[in-house]
Amino acid sequence: MARVVVCGAGIAGISTAFHLTRAGITDVVVADPRAPLTLTSDKSTECYRNWWPSEAMIRLMRRSIELLDGYARESGNAFGLNRKGYLYLTADETRLESMVAQARAASHAGAGPLRTHRGKAEAYVAAQGHAFEDSPDGADLFLDAASLRRHFPFLSDRVVGGLHARTAGWLSAQQLGMWLLEQASAAGATFVKAEVVAVEQDGERIKAVAFGDGSRITTAAFVNAAGPHLRRVGGMVGVDLPVESEVHAKAALRDHLGYFPREAPMVIWNDPQQLDWSREESQYLRDEGRADLLGILPPGCHGRPEGGQDSPWALGLWEYHTNVREPTWPIPTDPLYAEVVLRGLARIMPALAPYRDALPETAIDAGYYTKTRENRPLAGPVGPAGSYVCGALSGFGIMAACAVGELVAQGIAGGRLPDWAHWFEMSRYDDPDYVAGLAAITDSGQL
Repeated sequence: MARVVVCGAGIAGISTAFHLTRAGITDVVVADPRAPLTLTSDKSTECYRNWWPSEAMIRLMRRSIELLDGYARESGNAFGLNRKGYLYLTADETRLESMVAQARAASHAGAGPLRTHRGKAEAYVAAQGHAFEDSPDGADLFLDAASLRRHFPFLSDRVVGGLHARTAGWLSAQQLGMWLLEQASAAGATFVKAEVVAVEQDGERIKAVAFGDGSRITTAAFVNAAGPHLRRVGGMVGVDLPVESEVHAKAALRDHLGYFPREAPMVIWNDPQQLDWSREESQYLRDEGRADLLGILPPGCHGRPEGGQDSPWALGLWEYHTNVREPTWPIPTDPLYAEVVLRGLARIMPALAPYRDALPETAIDAGYYTKTRENRPLAGPVGPAGSYVCGALSGFGIMAACAVGELVAQGIAGGRLPDWAHWFEMSRYDDPDYVAGLAAITDSGQL
C-alpha cells in the first residue's frame, strides 16, 4: 500500500514525489519501466527563464525559479545553476519593433523591469560567470547593433538589435533530478522499476495501480507524470488529455577550435533564414530529396556553451521542421541535423563558419515535447477522485518542474494553492471563453 503512486520518473514525476515528501507525505512510490530521468527529461537545452508572453506562465516560472534558487543554495549548487540569460537576436528592423512590443508586454505582465540601451551612454550589467546570485532581473533591450556588439562582440554584424532576458540561464537536468530523487528517497519515497498497466477504481475513486509484472499497489492517489505517454496513461483513468507530442532534437558539438565563446548566454535567432549551401551542396540535396533544406527555414536556431570554462562542448538546437507523432523509440532524427544547426548558428556567430567545411565531432539526442494546444502545463486533479496529472511541459520541463510538482503535491496534501493554480488545471477547458480563445492561437506560446 502507498499513500501516492506517481507514474513516471522523469523530472515532473520526481519533482512531484520530492514535494510530496516536503509536504509530509512520505509513503510515495514512483514507478517507471526505465531508469529515472532517461526518457526525455534531459533532451533539451536544460535552460530556464521567466520571460514569457503571458502572466500565467510568468507567475509559474517565477515560482519555479524561486524554488530552483533555494534548492541550489540548499545543495551547494549541485546542479550547476547559472544566470547567463537568453539573448534573442534579429537582423530585421521590423522584427526588432515586434521584439520591443513583446518585451514591453512581458515586462508589464510581471517578467521584471525592461532596461533600454541605445548608443554609448548605457548602464549594462554583464552576467557574472557561472553564478546565479545577485543578477539583474527583467531584461536588457538593445536597440542598435553598436551597443549590442559592444557587450557581445562575437555576434554577426548582421544583427540590428536584441533582448537579453536576465532571470534565465541553464543547469544540469540530470543532476537536478537526481538531487530531488535523493532527497525524496531519504524522506521515504520509493522508486520501483515497473510499468503501470492499469489504474483500478472503486466507484468514483482511485483504488489501486497494477504493474506489468503482475503486482499491484493499493492507493488512494495516482499521479500521471508519464511525459510523452501522458495521453495513454490518462486513458487508464478514463480521461482523454488534450496533448500531442513533437520530436525535438539537440546536437552536442565538440568545439575543439574554441570558436564558441564560453561566456556567451544562450543565443536565439528570431529570424527565418536561408542557409548558404554551395552550388555542389545544393545539387546534392536536390538529388537526395532534401530540397526542403534549400528554402527559407523558420526562426528559432539557438545554442549555448556546455560545461565549465575548460569544456570544448556546445549545444545547438533548431526545429526547422515540426514532427508531431505518436511517441515511439528509437526517435527518428534527421541525419543532417547537426550540420543544419551548425550552419544556422554560424549565421549568428561567424567564428563558427569554418566548421561548415569540416564538421566537428557531434552527438545527436532527441526527445518528445508533449504539449497542449496553448502550450501550458497540466497540473492538478483530473478524472476520478484521487487522480492527478503533472505534465505537458513542452520545451520547459526543466524550468517548470519544481513549480508544477509543488502544485500537484499541494493539491494532494490539502495545502493552500496559489491564486494562479487554476490556470494549469484540466478544468480550464470547462470555460467556453477559454476554449474559444484557443482557436485564435497562431504560435507556440513561447517567445
